[in-house]
Amino acid sequence: MSARLLIVGPPGAGKGTQAAVLADALGIPAISTGDIFRANIKEGTELGQKVQAIVSSGGYVPDSLTNAIVQDRLHQADAVNGFLLDGYPRTADQVAELDRILAETGSELGAVVQLVADPDEVVKRLLKRAAEQGRADDTEEVIRHRQDVYHEQTEPVIAAYKDRGIVVEVDGLGEVDEVSERVRAALAEHGVRFPTS
Repeated sequence: MSARLLIVGPPGAGKGTQAAVLADALGIPAISTGDIFRANIKEGTELGQKVQAIVSSGGYVPDSLTNAIVQDRLHQADAVNGFLLDGYPRTADQVAELDRILAETGSELGAVVQLVADPDEVVKRLLKRAAEQGRADDTEEVIRHRQDVYHEQTEPVIAAYKDRGIVVEVDGLGEVDEVSERVRAALAEHGVRFPTS
């Protein structure tokens, strides 16, 4: 069975970490728009320079740019039998676009993992990460702004998927293994089958 999943959660809720663990457990690629953008920034590509300017001010990359990147990535061979999206869709328009992209291959999203986490805990976690990784742009103000933008923009996305009955809510705080177990249990209950090792 192919798994087409989405993972959402506020910045700093451990989404990237859980995405990697989950994708590995299911044998599907974790597709993070953030990783694609960061790779471009690092390589100094034209896309990277555009993205850098937007991200530095705490904003989000425009839909048109993100949609094109995601469509291209989902049509690559390793994503044909399933994928885990992280960081997309972020807006109601992107939900419609993802539906359209998946409809081209006669597929649809199977489940949405929503990591929930206390905002103050997340801010603490991100400030610690910023210090460890030398991310000068991750000030408390920028982090709280991103949290606000996330909630404002993502509420309609989560609501759209809740209407379809495919949202699986999981507490995102705790040790990585604990959270991974919660995610697996919630998805298994939702009918997602994990390959037996």
